[in-house]
Amino acid sequence: MARFTFKLPDIGEGISEAEIVAWHVAVGDRVEEDQGLADMMTDKATVEMESPVAGVVVELAGEVGDQVSIGAALVVIETDAAETVADAAPVETKAEEIEEQIEAETPGAEEVAEKTSPHRGEGLGEAQSQAPSLETAPLPQGEREKSAHVLASPAVRARAADLGIDLGSVKAEGDRIRHADLDAYLRYGSGQGYHAPHASRARADEAVKVIGMRRRIAENMAASKRTIPHFTYVDEIDVTALEEMRADLNAHRGNRPKLTMLPLMIVAICRSIPDFPMLNARYDDEAGVVTRHGSIHLGMATQTPVGLMVPVIRDAQDLNVWQLASEITRLAEAARTGKAKSEELSGSTLTITSLGPLGGIATTPVINRPEVAIIGPNKIVERPVFRGDDIVRARLMNLSISCDHRVVDGWDAASYVQALKKYLETPVLLFSDG
Repeated sequence: MARFTFKLPDIGEGISEAEIVAWHVAVGDRVEEDQGLADMMTDKATVEMESPVAGVVVELAGEVGDQVSIGAALVVIETDAAETVADAAPVETKAEEIEEQIEAETPGAEEVAEKTSPHRGEGLGEAQSQAPSLETAPLPQGEREKSAHVLASPAVRARAADLGIDLGSVKAEGDRIRHADLDAYLRYGSGQGYHAPHASRARADEAVKVIGMRRRIAENMAASKRTIPHFTYVDEIDVTALEEMRADLNAHRGNRPKLTMLPLMIVAICRSIPDFPMLNARYDDEAGVVTRHGSIHLGMATQTPVGLMVPVIRDAQDLNVWQLASEITRLAEAARTGKAKSEELSGSTLTITSLGPLGGIATTPVINRPEVAIIGPNKIVERPVFRGDDIVRARLMNLSISCDHRVVDGWDAASYVQALKKYLETPVLLFSDG
């Protein structure tokens, strides 16, 4: 018998440590080669660590939520091999192999919840789904044979077996079934052995540890509210003409991307912000310095499976409406799939946040510190309005702006929204040279 120490490999991107977000094994468990040991989270993605040897787990590095340094012991495994840890050849995990795994098989918040909570399948974000009630049943012989021919890693097979899922009925997005495919099956499939819980069925209390991206979000939001004296100003905007223009542009877009309201809103922001430089700024409160930026690096709050991220549209003032539409789609997809680069997630000078169709009447968004303002368009609704003596149908939208009152006065915020409103209510100005 010998002991093998599995050390946390260099995951790349210059990180020095990673956070334990889920253990797949416990002390005393028997593990096989390539079996999943733990999910480790960096600033960019979550990576599953797999065992390079078979044996029995005798030590774990810590608990979920703990940080582990690169090169530090993660798991100690007692093997049947005759060689000792000192004699064992080091197991190298190449950064490019890990990066490929990040792109191909980054587990989302749903998987972490399944590993740490008795109520599996609960996701984060706008499209939060209800967790199915799990009843594991043995698969018939024919289905077991079908599953055996499906390409999947041992860890995926073990998880599917634990959940009673027939891999033959799971749709794979790539060349083999991955954890993300199981997540999609749990959310949207009518899988064998599953039934929707009744509304009246009580659930047990649960304690969910705040870890990973959720902990980072919690820390950032707490620091923002603790440090910044927020105030929010809301005004109503008639976007009837803007929506008509958007429909006309989409009808003649050719092979260009379909326009949502967001790229038009960003053009309006970029047109109106030069007269209000105090809003496109960052406040270093320790140094007592406000930097008013000449370029608009617009943060775009994006809901992802692991929580809220803010990818940044660089030099938004230099992009036309079609370029903005393409960049919005690219950055949102990169954030949601965990492929956004660090430089794409930092350096914003002003942020826009929208809940889309869930936008509600008005929002009071939290400032993305150290910025000093955040803009929140809300849901568009149709209502009758007076135009002179006539009552007409109009499309109306409330627009919120939260500001740092140490830097921005209420008059400035209200004046800016009025300037922005002029562009949104007279959209031909978005494309004028004046």
